[in-house]
Amino acid sequence: METNTIITFFACIIILFIVGRIFIVPLKKILKLVINSILGGLLIYIINLIGVAFSFHIGLNIGTSIFVGVLGVPGAIFLIILKLMI
Repeated sequence: METNTIITFFACIIILFIVGRIFIVPLKKILKLVINSILGGLLIYIINLIGVAFSFHIGLNIGTSIFVGVLGVPGAIFLIILKLMI
């Protein structure tokens, strides 16, 4: 093999690693947001199951699910307080 071919080969491998590294970070953050949103939706669902006894219901949609997924339990408490005030 020629020297130029070997250098080009290694340069392409390095570029692939750099491009892969650039795209993997946002994918990890998106995956974490999706998992947290699913868990947030599950938490709202559990709140609604318990709230049936008190005729209490929080709407389960993508917005509230992401809100609770990002903020966690404090986000769920905020939605409960907001629902009680309205």
